[in-house]
Amino acid sequence: MTILRFVRMAAVLLAVPAFLLGIFGAASATASSQGVGWVRLAHFSPNTPAVDVYLYSFGDSSAEMVLHHVAYGDTSPYETLAAGEYTVAMRAAGAAPTTKPALSASLTVKAGRSYTVAGLGPESGLRLAVLDDQLTPPDGKALVRVIQASLQDHVVTVSYGVSALATSLAFGSVTVYKSVDPRTVTVHVTGPSETTSTAITVAAGTVHTLVVLDGANGLAIDNLVDAAGSAVPPAGGAATGFGGTAPHVPSPLPWLVLVAAGSLVAVVGGLGLRRLPRSWA
Repeated sequence: MTILRFVRMAAVLLAVPAFLLGIFGAASATASSQGVGWVRLAHFSPNTPAVDVYLYSFGDSSAEMVLHHVAYGDTSPYETLAAGEYTVAMRAAGAAPTTKPALSASLTVKAGRSYTVAGLGPESGLRLAVLDDQLTPPDGKALVRVIQASLQDHVVTVSYGVSALATSLAFGSVTVYKSVDPRTVTVHVTGPSETTSTAITVAAGTVHTLVVLDGANGLAIDNLVDAAGSAVPPAGGAATGFGGTAPHVPSPLPWLVLVAAGSLVAVVGGLGLRRLPRSWA
C-alpha cells in the first residue's frame, strides 16, 4: 500500500466521524424541536383574589406544576411541555390541593405551538381561556394583540401610534394579532374615565400581547413578549418546570470523539508501520 493510499484512507476515516456528527447533530436538533410546545399562565381578573394554579397531565391526579399565590396582573414565564392533553385548575390561594377547583380547563398542547392560559372576566363570571400564541410574524413585520383586563373601564380603544389595534374592546375580550411596522411607538388606551399612554419598542420578527390592566393609579399597559423571532423559542424553563416531561435526546458527541480518535490512531499507526524496514515487519 503506497503512502498516497494511506493518505486517502486517512481522509476517509476522518471524514466518517464528521459525517456522522452532521447526521446526528441534525437529528438531535430536529428531535429537540419536535414533540414539545410552550405554555404560560396568567391572572387577568381584577376583582378575583389571588389563586393557586395547578397543571396536570390528563388523567393523572398528581400535579406536574403548582404556581402559588398568582395575583391579578401576574403572568408566568413560558414553560416547555411535551405535546399532549392537560388540565389546568385554579384554587383559592392557600387552599389544600385536594380542594375542588374553583375553575378548570382542558389544554391540548401541539408540538411547536405556544399557549397562554388566562383567567379572564369578573369573579362572578370568571373563566379560563386558552389562547393560541403566535410565533412567526410576516417578514419584516411584528404582530401585536390586545387583552382587555380592565374592570375600571369596561370598554377601551387601543391605538398603536395612529393606527387602531382595537376599537370599543369589551372587558374580558382578546383581539386577534395584527401585523404592524416594527418601531418605537406610543400605545394609547382610551376608556370612558381616562386615557393612558406608554412607549414600547417593537422589533421586527417579534410578537407581543398588550394587556390593559387596572393599575394603582388608573389604567396600565403590560407589554408581554410572546416570541422574539421564528428561530427563538419562547423564553422560559425547559423540561424542569413541568416535571421534566420534555423529551431528551442524548448527545452523540462523546462516542463520535472516540471514533475520530480511534480512526486517527489507526491511520497514524499504519503509516508508522509502513515506514519500518521490511526485516522488522
